[in-house]
Amino acid sequence: MLLIVSLLILFVVFIALVSRRLNVPLIIIALAIGIIFGSDVTGLIYFDNAVLTQKLANIALVFILFAGGFGTKGSTFNSVVKPTMLLATIGVLLTSSVTAVIFYYVTGWSFLKSFLISSIISSTDAAAVFSILRTRSINRNVTSITEVESAANDPMAIVSTTFILQLVIGSGISTYSSFFLFIWQLLGGVGIGIAVGFAGAFLFNKIKELDVGYFYLFLIGIILLSFGLADVCKASGMLSAFFAGLVMGNRQIPYRNGISSFSGILSFIANVGIFIMLGLLVFPRNFSDIWIWGILLFLIVTFVSRPVAVFICTILTKLSFKEKIFLSWSGIRGAVPIVLATYPLAAGIDGNHQIFNIVFFAVTLSVIFQGTTIGKLADILKLSSKNAVKSKQTMELVTVHDTDYELIEISVDPDTYTGHCMISDLVLPVGTTITMINRHNTIIAPSGKTLILPGDILSVLVERKKIQEVTLSILDKFSKII
Repeated sequence: MLLIVSLLILFVVFIALVSRRLNVPLIIIALAIGIIFGSDVTGLIYFDNAVLTQKLANIALVFILFAGGFGTKGSTFNSVVKPTMLLATIGVLLTSSVTAVIFYYVTGWSFLKSFLISSIISSTDAAAVFSILRTRSINRNVTSITEVESAANDPMAIVSTTFILQLVIGSGISTYSSFFLFIWQLLGGVGIGIAVGFAGAFLFNKIKELDVGYFYLFLIGIILLSFGLADVCKASGMLSAFFAGLVMGNRQIPYRNGISSFSGILSFIANVGIFIMLGLLVFPRNFSDIWIWGILLFLIVTFVSRPVAVFICTILTKLSFKEKIFLSWSGIRGAVPIVLATYPLAAGIDGNHQIFNIVFFAVTLSVIFQGTTIGKLADILKLSSKNAVKSKQTMELVTVHDTDYELIEISVDPDTYTGHCMISDLVLPVGTTITMINRHNTIIAPSGKTLILPGDILSVLVERKKIQEVTLSILDKFSKII
């Protein structure tokens, strides 16, 4: 088994090279690898445990959502909170309702069964959204709405799926209880996440004398605490994890950059792992019986239900028509709908995997078609921006003490600026130091006579309040290309 797992991991890494060149989302590669290594293709791994998948997937989503929150700026979140919350609540109900009605009339399924599968696929997915949108340079306003919505709409999808599932199996349930459960999951998840986030940031500063390795261990504990505490309190653990990350990501904590990188690594591993596992769970030989329903479900959600929900929920916002179109298309389905599709399996009402396979097929289509074309659509709608030059070598200001200094990178964009300047010609605030220059991935130790050229990436030690002043002082030495 260990040999197979090692081969699987190595396979992911090498295939990732291909996906990077072909611009194919890695989660598609992970799904494909899971299917290839699964029972129906090579038969190397037999996996058919829906309950275990549900539990492991939920744990993986916690790390993905925390990292997503950690990387979201508070100012960005505040600017999109209104449309985000509408889409995460009313938008989910609109999506499931419209989908259920159309699916019911077209397929002839019972209305409850149609509503069940519609509720399962009603939420967008954080794992897919974060992994795809954050690899592209797209208007941060609309991507922030989609990202935060994808983390916040799980409670409504989970509650509505659970509610309809109980109706299908004939379990008694109170409508009022269901409503108050949803409100508590939403508010409780947010409140507990914020509390854990502030507590985590406070405690990080209290243990700053420890070796850095303990910080990473402590971070894992905080992430799991954010989910576990909310789960015990019957609130949304997913929402709690996101808001814990959001609070901590916007607080001053020791080893901040290292912690950010570590949480991103955890998210990446969880992302790949969850899609491989979901790929293992599916049996492609059954697709011949459900593929038409999978295509139908994908078409209804993508071209009817999601746009209806977006345009209704954003009717009072200042979003442009183009931005609403992009929001509609960026509602990518992913791991969460597939995980929710294991609920009927675990409840024993989907013995032939019909609902699971239909949802899996529709989600796969969503990731393939929406995930691979979202960048092109942003270009067409003029919502994308040019990727900034990135450095393959970076420096980090590592200190456990409180400081007003930051180690930042300033890029001299060769497509924007021309000319050159000598470091000795710069007039920078006292205490500001250019510590390193990255020129075409070659490190230069700067001196007063060193020339700064277009394409250079400068690592600069500067007071936090003077970052903008220093950036402008350096870039103003160059001529802009008209």
